[in-house]
Amino acid sequence: MANPRSKMSKTRRDKRRTHYKAVAPTLTKCSNCGATIQMHCVCPECGYYRGQQAVSMENVAQ
Repeated sequence: MANPRSKMSKTRRDKRRTHYKAVAPTLTKCSNCGATIQMHCVCPECGYYRGQQAVSMENVAQ
């Protein structure tokens, strides 16, 4: 089994983990209705994605 020869210090371990962080999703406005939506997702208000009707909102149960 692979075992370290010596203990890795907390500082050295934490330096490696500096890039592990949560990032807030990028938000944008819907081109059809102007609602705030997450990028690359269908608008939950009107059902449009990139200017085209993706989901008809009459069929979606609310």
